[in-house]
Amino acid sequence: MSIYIDKLTTQLSKAVLVSACSLGLGFAVTANAAPTTTNNATVTKSSPVFLGDGGNYPFSEAVRVGDTLYMSGQIGFKDGKLVKGGVKAEAKQALDNIHETLLKYGYQKSDIVKCMAMLTDMDDFDDFNKVYKAELAKPYPVRSAFGVSELAAGASVEVECIAAK
Repeated sequence: MSIYIDKLTTQLSKAVLVSACSLGLGFAVTANAAPTTTNNATVTKSSPVFLGDGGNYPFSEAVRVGDTLYMSGQIGFKDGKLVKGGVKAEAKQALDNIHETLLKYGYQKSDIVKCMAMLTDMDDFDDFNKVYKAELAKPYPVRSAFGVSELAAGASVEVECIAAK
C-alpha cells in the first residue's frame, strides 16, 4: 500500500505543478527532458572551382570542391579526332585523357574514387574491362557501367571519374 501512496503522491505533485504553470504562476516544468548538448563541429564550405573549359563545348573540364575533383566524361579523342581501333583503343585513350586531366590539377590515378563507364555495345564490356584493369590498379575505384544507345562523336565508350585526396 505504501508504494501505491508514493506513486499517487508523485502523480498529484506533478499535476499540481502543471496546474500552477498553466495558471501563469511562473513555474517551469520539464518532464523527462533530454540533456541539452551543444555541437561545436566546424563546417567549412568550399566553393566549387571550375577548371578548364570544354573548348567549343558548354562544360568545364573539371570542378574542384574541397579536395574532390569531378571530371567531365572523356571519350577516345586525340588531336581533336576519335582514335581508330574500336572500344579497346578508345577506352585506352579516354583513360589517358583522364590521367592527363588528373595530372594537370595535381591528382594521380590512385586518387580516383569513382568511375562511370558508358558503352554503346555491352558486348564490349569484357574488352573495356581488360583496358580498365591495365590502366588502373587495385584497389579499384567503385564503378558503374551503362549501356547507352549513342555517345558524342560516334564514340563506343565514355568514362567519367571523380578523384579525391
